[in-house]
Amino acid sequence: MSFNLDRVIAVRTNKTVYRDGDKAIKVFDKDYKKADVLNEALNQARIEETGLNIPKILEVSLVEDGKWAIVSEYIPGKTLDRLMAENPDKYDEYLELFVDLQIKVHSMKSPLLNKLKDKMNRKISEADLDATTRYELHTRLEGMPKHNKVCHGDFNPSNIIISEDGTPYILDWSHATQGNASADVARTYLLFWLNGDMTGADKYLDLFCKKSDTAKQYIQKWLPIVAASQSVKGNPKEREFLLSWVNVVEYE
Repeated sequence: MSFNLDRVIAVRTNKTVYRDGDKAIKVFDKDYKKADVLNEALNQARIEETGLNIPKILEVSLVEDGKWAIVSEYIPGKTLDRLMAENPDKYDEYLELFVDLQIKVHSMKSPLLNKLKDKMNRKISEADLDATTRYELHTRLEGMPKHNKVCHGDFNPSNIIISEDGTPYILDWSHATQGNASADVARTYLLFWLNGDMTGADKYLDLFCKKSDTAKQYIQKWLPIVAASQSVKGNPKEREFLLSWVNVVEYE
């Protein structure tokens, strides 16, 4: 099927998102693995089944020059990070909405999603770390409580769209897994840091722990594991920053 790819709405590493009427078309670069595109579409379809507010997937197809695309509903509205920037006086209110949404995601189950623990073990093995550190991280991960909650994997305010009628929609399920929700929280905390918002990171963590009755120390235990597994992708500066977190929390 042919789409009108004149209107760019977002540019990400290895992909560009276009709007064509009521459709959002995410076009992947030519060298992007077909299996990864299909896995992302499958994740999105599985999350749809939970009943969470997400843009519905409409099709997966080949577009120009043999590039793959995922076509979803286009949700008109503003991202939560844009609203936070435009209305700084409402920051705390938006942060509360953000945390409530994440807690709702974690309340879901999707038994066929990939397991977070398997993914992290694989990523730690690929990380640019010495064998001793990798062993410590694998051991720590092995000792963490095993849960099967839906985890978004990239939960940040730019992945939340507030539609024109005020309904929040959660975008980008390419990293979705099932596992321990505190790993997902550690990832979000690091994303605030990567964005240069250390104050937001601390506010977020305090609010999440309060609302979900989770000990902050428990999430901090996940930080080295999550930082190491995330360091595998991303630019060198980001990688260096994430690897600096690997030894932040002393091993017990």
